[in-house]
Amino acid sequence: MRKNRLRLKSCGKIIAVVLLMTFLKFPMFAEQPTEQAQNLKESGTRLYSDSEVDLLIDEVSQAALEAIEQAAGEAAKAAVLSVIEREAEALREAQKWRTQAEINAMAVREMKKNGTKNAIITGLVCLLGGLVLGVGGTLIIGGR
Repeated sequence: MRKNRLRLKSCGKIIAVVLLMTFLKFPMFAEQPTEQAQNLKESGTRLYSDSEVDLLIDEVSQAALEAIEQAAGEAAKAAVLSVIEREAEALREAQKWRTQAEINAMAVREMKKNGTKNAIITGLVCLLGGLVLGVGGTLIIGGR
């Protein structure tokens, strides 16, 4: 019995100290508060006043608008870059076709030059051949 009373006596002292400490307004671990105490509910969430809620809504709305503007700017940049890229590709294609057309034009000019030269040479060969055959035929036929 005596042992039980001693245990109950020490438990009573501990309970009394804990109850007294719950009614006092100082930290339990004797730490200095470094920031303003938050207004907390039992679940640990902070309670905000109406004006704080309005300020938070305004801040979030402003941040959202800035993010939307930034995203729109990035989308516009991407659109402009894609248009410029397509234009550059079209210019490269046009330059390729222009170069090919110039090469073909030079080839046609060379062919015309060579064609005229070949026509003159062919005409001379035919003339000389005709003369040779004509003179030779006349000599062969006339000499009989």
